[in-house]
Amino acid sequence: MTQTDRLAACLAQIHTIMIGTTLPANIGSAARALHTMGLDNLTIINPRLPIDQSSIANAAGATCVLDNAVIADDLTSIINDCSLVFAASARSRQLPRPVVTPSMAADIAITRLLTAESLATTQAHSLPKIAILFGREDRGLTNEELALAHYHIQIPANPAYPVLNVASAIQVIAACFYERFSAQFAHSPISSTKQTQGVAQTQYPLELVVRSDWDAPAITHQQADELTTALIALMEQLDLVRDDKLTQLTNRLLRLNQRLQLDQKEYALMRALIAKISTAIKTAT
Repeated sequence: MTQTDRLAACLAQIHTIMIGTTLPANIGSAARALHTMGLDNLTIINPRLPIDQSSIANAAGATCVLDNAVIADDLTSIINDCSLVFAASARSRQLPRPVVTPSMAADIAITRLLTAESLATTQAHSLPKIAILFGREDRGLTNEELALAHYHIQIPANPAYPVLNVASAIQVIAACFYERFSAQFAHSPISSTKQTQGVAQTQYPLELVVRSDWDAPAITHQQADELTTALIALMEQLDLVRDDKLTQLTNRLLRLNQRLQLDQKEYALMRALIAKISTAIKTAT
C-alpha cells in the first residue's frame, strides 16, 4: 500500500456528525469543507430541514458528500461502533472532559489509527471508526451529547468571542486533521512511546496518557456504556448506591472508562470479574 493509499484509508475512518442543523446551506458548506480535506463521511442527526438546493449550491463541487450523507435520528446508534469520539465545543459544561486543540485531536486520532494499522498486518483487525461531533448553530451540543465524547476540541480563538459558525468550525478542524495526517504519511511515523496530553482543569490538572502500544483493539462506545451499566448494577447489589445517588454516577463511570482507554482484552477481564462477583453475591444471599 502506498503512502497515498494509507492516508486515504485513515481519513476514511473519520466520521463527521452534525447534530440538529437549522440551515440546509450550512450542511452544503460543511460538505465542501470536508471534501476539500479528504473527509467524505458525513452524518446528520435530526436536521430541522432536509438537504435542499441551498445545500447543493453551497457544496459546490462536493455534492458527492451530500449524496452519500447518512440521515439519522439517534446519535447513540451512530457512534456505538466508534472507539474514539471527539466533540467540538466552545466550552465544557457540567463534568469536563479533556480539552484538546484540533491539532492535538488529529495526533490522538493518528496514534489510534496507526496502532490499529500495525495490528492489522498480523491479526484480523480493521481500522477503528472515529467520530467528531458538531452541535447546533444556535446552542451547540447538549451536556448529554458532550458527555459521549472522550475529548472536547476547542479551536483557539478570540476569548471575547470564541464561537464559530458550524461550517467554519468544521473547516478549521478538517484542515488540521488533513495537515497532520498528510505530514504523518510524508514523514516518519509517530513514536511508539507513551505521550501525554495534560489539560489543566479549573482546580485539578489531569495528566492524560495517549496509549500507542495497544496489543488489542480499543473498546467501542457501546461497550463502555455496557461496562458502566454493569458496574452500577454491581454497586446496587453491594448496596453502595441508591437511586437518589445516581444523578452523576453514570456520567462519572463513563468518563472513567473513557480515561482508562480500555482495550478488548481488558474489557473482557472486567466483565468476567463483575459477573463473578455478582454470582458470588447471589450465592451468599
